[in-house]
Amino acid sequence: MRLDTRQGKMRLVARQQTFGPPALSKAERRRFAGAFLLAALLILAGSLTSKGAELRPETLNAWDTYIQTQNARVGEHSKATLFLWSDQSPDRLQRLHKGETVVAPFGENPHRVPHGLIHHWVGAVFLPGTRLPDVLAIVRDYDKYKDFYAPNVIESQVFRQTETEDTFSLRMLNKAVVAKFALDTEFQNTFRRMDENKWYIISYTTRVREVENYGLPNEHEALPNTGRGLVWRLYSISRFEQRDGGVYVELEAVALSRDVPGALRWVIDPIVRRTSRSSMEVSLQKTQGAVLGTSRTAKANEKDNTPVKSASSNHVPRPARVQTALMP
Repeated sequence: MRLDTRQGKMRLVARQQTFGPPALSKAERRRFAGAFLLAALLILAGSLTSKGAELRPETLNAWDTYIQTQNARVGEHSKATLFLWSDQSPDRLQRLHKGETVVAPFGENPHRVPHGLIHHWVGAVFLPGTRLPDVLAIVRDYDKYKDFYAPNVIESQVFRQTETEDTFSLRMLNKAVVAKFALDTEFQNTFRRMDENKWYIISYTTRVREVENYGLPNEHEALPNTGRGLVWRLYSISRFEQRDGGVYVELEAVALSRDVPGALRWVIDPIVRRTSRSSMEVSLQKTQGAVLGTSRTAKANEKDNTPVKSASSNHVPRPARVQTALMP
């Protein structure tokens, strides 16, 4: 009797499996997932493109606390034996010497604060055959950022430069997943020299304004701390070290944005992470391209301008030493 009962249940299950809803094929599952993702992005777009976003005091306080912690960490880290993040992993160094751009999230990412998100990423590239003064000269050539970092930077202008501090502005075009928008920003960079082969830079925004109706006749700046809230504040730490026949360039980028609806976090968080990683990779690769491209142009010009020694000449002039603002 017990055996018959089990068989009956087994037969019942078999009938349910036979006559229930048919299983979705792999292609159908992909289409369903794609449709769901599109619906989620449309909902998110409706939320983030609204004009109701505003940076709240508690969000700004959390950002300020986070940045103070990072500044303290940088001060301590600069005294440590391992100056570079790259040196913390032999595999990381090996990948850099193979020509890879290495990028990773820094801690919890995104870091949730009241009504906001803090995105913190770190990345590195190695520039073989380059010199630190030449790399820093490119980093400080803000007027050319619109060329170095196009199409993301569409306008750039330097305001003031001293030996250790720079102020400049950028208009940045951000083609986000859910919207295309522009930002007018002003930055302050502070330079610190550890020794002749090591420098680091702390950079932060002193002004961030969204450009509403970008590209249209009624284009204008939004009020401070309002708009879509996709970028409210930016902060970065850059490290440079010359050794191993080239220069290591590292970047920690930190951004503050509004939070996303809780019901969509499991969908949106992976997209935000992919976008942040991609932005870091592009920034480092464009820096690499600007440095190497300028170096190749300088070498070509130097070769073209080298005087030909005549039979009566007893002296061949040496190329003039290029002086940069950061060279001692």
